[in-house]
Amino acid sequence: MSISTSSWLRWVILLFLGLVIGHTVVTISPVPNWLFPLPTAAWLGLAQWRRWGIKQQPPGEPPRKRFIWALLPLVLWGIYVYLVDNYGQADIGALFFHLQAGIAQHGGGERNLIAVIYTSVMLLVLVAYTWLIRQDLRWRRWDPWLAAILLIGNPVFYTIGQRSAAVVATPGAWLEQRYVAPTILKAPQRPPNLLVLYLESLERTYGDSEKFGNAYADIKALEPKAVVFDNVQQMDNTGWTMAGMIASQCGTPLIPAGLLHDSQFEPLHQVAPGVDCLGDLLKQQGYRLTFMGGASKAFAGKGLFYEGHDFDQVFGRDELAARLDDPEYLNSWGLYDDSLYEFVSDEIRRQDASPGPWAMVALNLSAHAPEGYPSQSCEPFKDDYEDADILYAVKCSGWLTRRLLERLQAEGLLDNTLVVVASDHLTMRVSAWEDLLADKRTNTLLMMGNGLTPRVIHKPATTMDTFPTILEAMGFTIDWHRAGLGVSLLSTEPTLMQRHGIDELNRYMREETALQERIWLGETPPNQAEENDAELEQQAPVATPEQP
Repeated sequence: MSISTSSWLRWVILLFLGLVIGHTVVTISPVPNWLFPLPTAAWLGLAQWRRWGIKQQPPGEPPRKRFIWALLPLVLWGIYVYLVDNYGQADIGALFFHLQAGIAQHGGGERNLIAVIYTSVMLLVLVAYTWLIRQDLRWRRWDPWLAAILLIGNPVFYTIGQRSAAVVATPGAWLEQRYVAPTILKAPQRPPNLLVLYLESLERTYGDSEKFGNAYADIKALEPKAVVFDNVQQMDNTGWTMAGMIASQCGTPLIPAGLLHDSQFEPLHQVAPGVDCLGDLLKQQGYRLTFMGGASKAFAGKGLFYEGHDFDQVFGRDELAARLDDPEYLNSWGLYDDSLYEFVSDEIRRQDASPGPWAMVALNLSAHAPEGYPSQSCEPFKDDYEDADILYAVKCSGWLTRRLLERLQAEGLLDNTLVVVASDHLTMRVSAWEDLLADKRTNTLLMMGNGLTPRVIHKPATTMDTFPTILEAMGFTIDWHRAGLGVSLLSTEPTLMQRHGIDELNRYMREETALQERIWLGETPPNQAEENDAELEQQAPVATPEQP
């Protein structure tokens, strides 16, 4: 018995939609990937039982075209699934910020191909759903209701709607009321140098040797000589590179500029111009400031941020690649970490030869999702890991960082220097994703040198607490042990995390507009100063900070 063309087409379309449904279910839910066929089979079973897709037209009614309501909600779901599949979460704040700050010269070319594939599949979904609507009268009737369900149930739409409601409602100012403008009250007689090493996506969760072997072992090897902060969690709007650096250097989450930006169709010209950050304070104390990163400084406003906050030198891919002995030794983002760390070492030697304190901030690339960019010098470790295993990249990142610090220490370049080793944010979706999600996730943060007594501090914190902690670890006395929304973890003062918990902080974050105005416009809402003073009086310090 032959199968008609229309029957064959019907089942091809239904199978395609079933495969898309199966992929969606395992991507956005805890359902393991190996159960992928079950949602597909369930869809096909329902289709056979209900005879979906068989042409139905009421007698005497000529076929007519109707507006298909669910097409836009389906597109939004396609965006959501793409974000979750590639990044582990749909961070709308990150999406908005990168659109405004600029995504030119980004790396990760493999994700471009994935985006093309997703776009093509999404177009086919729209065609397939349109065919189903045209064929089946029942689906035509269900379409408006399905559109409403898809729209209301989409986290992307929910987040946009919630943020829009916050803009038009009474201005949210819960975070703003707790913001303390960073102020140095007293400096040490001999201010120390500062070296901050951001390790891309290298979260402390990798330290679980039962799950991840010795991938994190080189960072753990640094801990006996360091103050280790083992409970640094991730608040909303601090979960990508620029947001993580701003949180840890300015003490604020990076709320995208949104409508506060002077032109919605051009890149930003400033990043967080309304708040003082680490660079602003150290420049006032006479520091020479340098940033070095393997990726382009043009990406996501990185150069704008550092140049706008008083850094004297800002080096990215374009500036450093010209110095390479082998100009072809680059990855899709930029320099490999072994090359970057050589330039960091050279710059520290140059700075240390001049009088006065210096500060170096460096951002590496090795463990960047999804597969990482291990350097050639890490190849001796390669046989211990499978291809495309992020743990190889994590191992490489930690080993190169440890080797850099040991080399600088041996040369005496870290004398009178505070060293900070930190992940910029928790990693996005990688090969070890399920294992990372199985337990509580925390960021890497450890500090050593400048007379600090090695110990482990378990205080619940966010990356915003890094900013005042660095200042007090350097020996500076700061107002109320606070800077921005952060609280020094070297003091006994409770952090916002301790007082309120991550869920409440994130809830207030979604409603906040007053802090957004401060970050981008430098404006404090009327009567805000008085409210801040009252808040501080109610939470007056109960103890002096612990001495380094």
